Amino acid sequence: MFPEEFLNRMRHLLGDEYGEFVQALQGERYYALRMNPLKQRGSVSGIQKEREAGRVPWAEWGYYYDSGAQPGKYPYHEAGVYYIQEPSAMAPAELLEAQPGERVLDLCAAPGGKSTQIAGKMQGKGILLCNEIQPARAKALSENIERLGICNACVTIEPPQRLKEAFPEYFDRILVDAPCSGEGMFRKNAAACGEWDSQSDVLCAQRQNEILDDAAEMLRPGGRLVYSTCTFAPLENEGSISRFLQRHREFQLLPIDKKKFGGGCDGVPEWGDGSPELKYTLRLWPHKVHGEGHFAAVLQKAGDRGSLMPPGGTVTGISERELGDFQAFCRENLHLRGGDFAEEVCRAVGLRDKPVFLRFGANLYLAPGDMPAVKGIRTLRQGLHLGELKKNRFEPSHALALALSPDRAVHTLCLDAEDPLVYDYLNGMTFSAGGEKGWYLICVDGYSLGWGKLAGGIMKNHYPRGLRIV
Repeated sequence: MFPEEFLNRMRHLLGDEYGEFVQALQGERYYALRMNPLKQRGSVSGIQKEREAGRVPWAEWGYYYDSGAQPGKYPYHEAGVYYIQEPSAMAPAELLEAQPGERVLDLCAAPGGKSTQIAGKMQGKGILLCNEIQPARAKALSENIERLGICNACVTIEPPQRLKEAFPEYFDRILVDAPCSGEGMFRKNAAACGEWDSQSDVLCAQRQNEILDDAAEMLRPGGRLVYSTCTFAPLENEGSISRFLQRHREFQLLPIDKKKFGGGCDGVPEWGDGSPELKYTLRLWPHKVHGEGHFAAVLQKAGDRGSLMPPGGTVTGISERELGDFQAFCRENLHLRGGDFAEEVCRAVGLRDKPVFLRFGANLYLAPGDMPAVKGIRTLRQGLHLGELKKNRFEPSHALALALSPDRAVHTLCLDAEDPLVYDYLNGMTFSAGGEKGWYLICVDGYSLGWGKLAGGIMKNHYPRGLRIV
């Protein structure tokens, strides 16, 4: 089942623990999901069964669920109420300790589990830049940012060396969940075994060196860098950190409280350059914790916090005159409570920064006013996509629906999670409904799912075709 060379290496590294380790790899894996704190507005009774298996001890919003459950097919998943994530993979974003108002970079972000976890910590305040070099994976990342109702994120598609030119010493915190040989996923994903060879760790370690060097240049003095992998290979773990610290004397390792990780273990100095500080790093072993194999290190850059202004400056918004059709849509379809229009829109979608409206062609976005200008950077999403400015009208986006609190919509159609009509809606079907004509926010148990438009007693379905469930 597992590559022989891999097993030989692990036998040498683990000694007496080797048998227990292999037994764990051949056993049942653990399943978990992470609740989305940005969506804790409605009832959660429908997913209590997912919580019964217990908390993931190192993740604030993480819960185990039984292997027989299928939360990915439950409507709460489409509403962004939770994100399905391997338990150990929740550790790095917790160690990052992102705070509201900070500038945070998730450098290797797809498919978005750690980015969405970071966004929950930031609570709609600050700048979250999520980067992925592969376009197809970046698209999935962007979709997950949208599904969880995140308003303050920018999704880019660039190699790290390109980003470092645009953001020198800009970020308060950076997560590098590095591409690796994936040995920690062997139990979860059998395909990872077939992709492994005896040189995987060497090739990955070389790439990790480059990524870490680029990240170091983007971190501001006094900032925090978290490095993580899902592999057991010493060359990519203690080895990568040893080499990084030798190249970057301005960084130091910070200790990790292993108690919150249950069976979490110290890193092994002998697997790096022998420096005693390598014990500060974290190893999660499948025979020690209820999760897959993972490694993490927390590093801090010396110095005092400097300017956070990127060389390209911040984005320039459009004039209020260009918002006419959007303002008309809001007056007709949203409960705004008076006062400044932009601030009221921010409250409706959970953005807690001074806002700016951006226009790209017909598409209208809402972003934090401090969002950096990304001219020359390939960008998929810059803030919250509000919708399209069409001729004499505004058509709302799916992203706006998922970010809205249902009590902000003038018209809502509230469904129970067990109602078959929920799945009809997610399948893109039209259906009969009563009420005034106009845009309706379709909701499940107090969570927004998407838009419908009622006319003549028929609810036209505006759930995106690419997301529909068959």
